[in-house]
Amino acid sequence: MAEIIKFRSKADIAEENGELDLITAIDVAIRDLRDISERWGDESVRIQADECRRMLERAYAAAV
Repeated sequence: MAEIIKFRSKADIAEENGELDLITAIDVAIRDLRDISERWGDESVRIQADECRRMLERAYAAAV
């Protein structure tokens, strides 16, 4: 059986280093929203949407 390795997202790495910029946040949000639109209705999608929103809020606050 294959072992699936989940790579850390670019946003997670940048955020840990205090480098989450607005462009990276937008890039990640676009990908998250694609995932959300494909799985609409799952509880995991609501959680992903909340995480996406919080990430955008942090990036926006840091940019302003």
